[in-house]
Amino acid sequence: MSVRLDTRTALPAPTRRIAPWALVSAAMFAVAWGGNEFTPLLVMYRLDHGYSPVVVDSFLFAYVLGIVPALLIGGPLSDRLGRRPVMLPAPFVAAAGSLVLAVGADNAALLVSGRILSGVGLGLGMAVGGSWLKELSVAPWDDEAGAGAGARRAAMSLTAGFGIGAGLAGVLAQWAPWPSGLSYLLHIALALGAGAALTAAPESRPATPRHRRAPLAEDLRIPAAGHRRFWLVVAPVAPWVFGAASCAYAVMPALMADHSGGRPVAFSALLCVVALTCGFAIQALGRRIDTPRSARAVIVALTILVAGMVVGAVAADRLTVPLALLAAVVLGSGYGMALVSGLQEIQRIARPDDLAGLTAVFYSLTYIGFAVPAVLALVVQTWPAAVGYPTLFLVGAVVAAASLVVVSANSRQPGR
Repeated sequence: MSVRLDTRTALPAPTRRIAPWALVSAAMFAVAWGGNEFTPLLVMYRLDHGYSPVVVDSFLFAYVLGIVPALLIGGPLSDRLGRRPVMLPAPFVAAAGSLVLAVGADNAALLVSGRILSGVGLGLGMAVGGSWLKELSVAPWDDEAGAGAGARRAAMSLTAGFGIGAGLAGVLAQWAPWPSGLSYLLHIALALGAGAALTAAPESRPATPRHRRAPLAEDLRIPAAGHRRFWLVVAPVAPWVFGAASCAYAVMPALMADHSGGRPVAFSALLCVVALTCGFAIQALGRRIDTPRSARAVIVALTILVAGMVVGAVAADRLTVPLALLAAVVLGSGYGMALVSGLQEIQRIARPDDLAGLTAVFYSLTYIGFAVPAVLALVVQTWPAAVGYPTLFLVGAVVAAASLVVVSANSRQPGR
């Protein structure tokens, strides 16, 4: 206890007015901004730079190549070395990713490289930043936060960054000069500022002394990942987090490119903002729905997602602006509820020593969902006469319903 109190007392005077968790939240917001600013520009890269739909959707998925290693290694490494040394580089790596993207619009290799760098920054922010924020949301750092505040703050920091970053990127790309670069420069400035502020955040988990450290390979093992509840309640909902989001703001904008009043990039940004705003708003409701006695919040999330995929099927068939917006609302709500309910389940299952690691595994599963747009585009491109997007959305509804059955059957399994 004395170490924590001394660390907090040692904070520079100007930062005492800022809650320590808010410094980490700002960095998570910045890396999330960098991770999603690319999404509304997918239409621009396809229409203005000549990339095919499958290639464009592959760019979207490419940053998973950075996210997953950063999640799986960064989380356990921060349990070993402390949160600060592993998280501090994240905003600066995200800024480097934006710089590469800004100069690489016509070069597929540069776009992939920039996306991977963005993914590394985001992966560190999600696993390490999320754990750091959670630990700073309890005494002695925050005496007023309620139960589950850490999960809600982490989810809302990420969702706000995803939404605002996408919205401004789309607006700038549609109406400002240098559509393929200006939004990235804005993010670079934001990330550098957040990175500088993060240096004032106190350490919440001191490094394990060298003589007590286990081999690194042993630290990378995450015992809680074998928990029955993780696989029967958390794993079925995890891929739907970004599976739903990517359907709302990657698949739907592509389908609506010729039906958006001549402003396809701006409409793409609008769908992003609508989906993520709904996802952000519903996370506050998640606190009231969630209960440690059952998986009620996860069940609600999957129920919304089944409805969202059905609405998505209708929107993909009719291709009208109101239906596309409605699909974004429902799918975005499903995304938000799935994210916060999954994080709250993780924080009940994990032990203090593997919280970051289990959070990393959860996020890695969520990012499987970003493969959905590329898979759907490939299926439609391969069998254009046999299958279309409305049918694929209905298939998604069936899969979501099957996930709901699995979770419902195991809802009352013990959390630990």
